[in-house]
Amino acid sequence: MTAATHSPLFPQVPAVPDSADAVLEGLDPEQREVATALRGPVCVLAGAGTGKTRAITHRIAYGVRSGILQPASVLAVTFTNRAAGEMRGRLRQLGAQGVQARTFHSAALRQLQYFWPKAVGGSLPRLVDRKIQLVADAAAGLGTRLDRGELRDVTGEIEWCKVTQTIPADYPYAAAKAGREAPRDLTEIAHLYAAYEDLKRDRAVIDFEDVLLLTVAVLQDRQDIAEQVRAQYQHFVVDEYQDVSPLQQRLLDLWLGDRDDLCVVGDASQTIYSFTGATPDHLLDFRARHPGATVVKLVRDYRSTPQVVRLANGLLAQAHGRAADHRLELVSQRPSGPEPGYTEYTDEPAEAEGAARRIRELIDAGVPAAEIAVLFRTNSQSETYEQALADAGVPYQLRGAERFFDRPEVRKAGLALRGAARFGGNDSRLDDVVDLPSQVRAVLSGEGGWTIQPPAGSGAVRERWESLTALVNLAQDLAAARPGATLADFVAELDERAAAQHAPTVQGVTLASLHAAKGLEWDAVFLVGVAEGMLPITYARTDEQIEEERRLLYVGVTRARERLHVSWSLSRSPGGRHSRRPSRFLDGLRPGTTPTVGRSAGSVGGVERGIRGVDATAVPRRAQRTPARCRVCGRTLTDAGEMKLMRCEDCPSDMDEGLYERLREWRAVQAANSGQPDFCVFTDRTLMAIAENRPDSPAELSRIPGVLSRKLRSYGAEVLAICAGQELDDEIAVD
Repeated sequence: MTAATHSPLFPQVPAVPDSADAVLEGLDPEQREVATALRGPVCVLAGAGTGKTRAITHRIAYGVRSGILQPASVLAVTFTNRAAGEMRGRLRQLGAQGVQARTFHSAALRQLQYFWPKAVGGSLPRLVDRKIQLVADAAAGLGTRLDRGELRDVTGEIEWCKVTQTIPADYPYAAAKAGREAPRDLTEIAHLYAAYEDLKRDRAVIDFEDVLLLTVAVLQDRQDIAEQVRAQYQHFVVDEYQDVSPLQQRLLDLWLGDRDDLCVVGDASQTIYSFTGATPDHLLDFRARHPGATVVKLVRDYRSTPQVVRLANGLLAQAHGRAADHRLELVSQRPSGPEPGYTEYTDEPAEAEGAARRIRELIDAGVPAAEIAVLFRTNSQSETYEQALADAGVPYQLRGAERFFDRPEVRKAGLALRGAARFGGNDSRLDDVVDLPSQVRAVLSGEGGWTIQPPAGSGAVRERWESLTALVNLAQDLAAARPGATLADFVAELDERAAAQHAPTVQGVTLASLHAAKGLEWDAVFLVGVAEGMLPITYARTDEQIEEERRLLYVGVTRARERLHVSWSLSRSPGGRHSRRPSRFLDGLRPGTTPTVGRSAGSVGGVERGIRGVDATAVPRRAQRTPARCRVCGRTLTDAGEMKLMRCEDCPSDMDEGLYERLREWRAVQAANSGQPDFCVFTDRTLMAIAENRPDSPAELSRIPGVLSRKLRSYGAEVLAICAGQELDDEIAVD
């Protein structure tokens, strides 16, 4: 579940901030830098769980509420309807209505529909939702037989060509250069691609990628239309910028023209879609293309425990390549949690049964099923886990399969609910029910065959029941949040969610591929099948492909809030040869393995301000801050509490216990005199760090995390006197 859906489906809506300054309340220092950097190019490097959506929505809202940005002049683009819908919802809550938040394709389609009659004449050709049937027809026209897998893979190659702006004649060379794993001979695929394009023209249809290509063509060829678009949109925000394709970047450049009011947000360490044409180069080259850019690094991880963050940082510490050179060193802001677990099984069924057993124990201990996920590398792995969970009596849902609102049972239920909302007064099933949840249950029981008790077993029948149950639960949540809501209100809610692909929560364990899990999070995550041949996948051969597999595992690790379990099996089936070994990515990270030589620490949080009006080559490089390392064992520290102590929690301490107690007594007096809690003077960890380091000068005291300049001025003289063993008297100045 995303952070937005971790709470109930209809949480208490917070009051709209009463001023622009109120929009900034609750932001951490780096998020506030993002929110207040409203002019010129801005690049936000945001690690997993660091609140990037919060930062950019507050940036837009602060600009609108302060009068610096006009709502209609802002265009925020992202990659999924769900993300765009969430962004619009947050902006409404912040009092910034009227801002356009869309996907690249939605924004382009809207412009294309508006300008097509003027630019080309007539109406825009029909848009086909799925191109796979057209590809099949094109292959049949050439006398080529493609099985289901080949058909899917050829379609993927065509999509890659279009987003990388590769024409059919250039495909063989471009595919070979990119190391594409093609399902057929490259020349044959080029012919299929050309036939597909011809067939589209014959049938007067366009596909998803054509929307971007045609918008680019119109803006390039018609200067008057380009100027009209630029007059409308003057400020741009791009989320998930590491996933931008060359075609999307070209469209963004045309939207911008010669202006630079652009804010991009991304994390090169989460680039996992290069097979679709996505590339982190645009993110990594941003400062070179925009020397005047402000760069803000978000590294405070609010999602995961220090133990999960430590594993995530460890994975990237062994990475290589350009993205690894720009990785971010996350710092957990959450309390300590359990260490990640690692389990080896004899075979895949045993691994699935072991995961199901542990999940059953978590659910019995009170962890909601919807807050647990099983993540795997390929969709083909799901069947074993579906069966194991069903055998253990654990409800589950498949993510990344058919979209929720496209499921036949959901479409049928929607029609039945719409009819009941319109003609419910004549429906005898609704005579004795007045509240919304009862009405929905009555309609779904009659039309959809829904029952209170789930069916036995797994498979399609169970999935159908889970879908209808999700609608029932949604009705209950809507009624709790909006007493008096009617069946018509519920239908309107479904329509809005369908438009944004915001599916209701299915109360079951999530089964998903690592790719489908991007952007989501759960309390407990089971990473399964983490073995050589699966992670990295067998066909990942080049260094670049291996590193993307590592990033895919990193994305999986960072989906976990509290509990993380990693497992692998030695053979595929019972009795098979034990030829598998754990993934190389776990070497040095799981217990019992030798640590490998790590790279230097990644980037820490902070702000780098660009220099305006100079050439890119003239921009001096800002020195990176030295990463926090344990002064006992030398390990890089990621937990905020450990960073204050400058040592690992379990490393030996040389703290002066007497000094620590004197500091605590002094703090109690200061807190009582100022009428504030003890921790507002100094936290226990800061006092422990002072007692361990025993500073003897203001400079040494200021280097202890938690001793900010204001506190140094207020308390520094007294703290140093206590450290020196002096008795405090009236001559020691107190600010």
